[in-house]
Amino acid sequence: MTEDKFEREKIRLTPENGFDLVGVDYFGDSDNQLYLIEHFEMYQDALNAKKERKNSEEYFILYKGVSGEYLSR
Repeated sequence: MTEDKFEREKIRLTPENGFDLVGVDYFGDSDNQLYLIEHFEMYQDALNAKKERKNSEEYFILYKGVSGEYLSR
């Protein structure tokens, strides 16, 4: 997936409020490699869910910052 497509996918999946845990499907088509796993109201809950995954580096937590910027961890 190119960097532009990846960033567009991250923006598309970023919630207006709260935190979304998303995964990467390396075998999916190049426009839809990210998929929503679960939405959380609290960052700590999303972080704990990410840590519970077998390969936690294959998951992102997406959220909007205070200024409306798109962030991921």
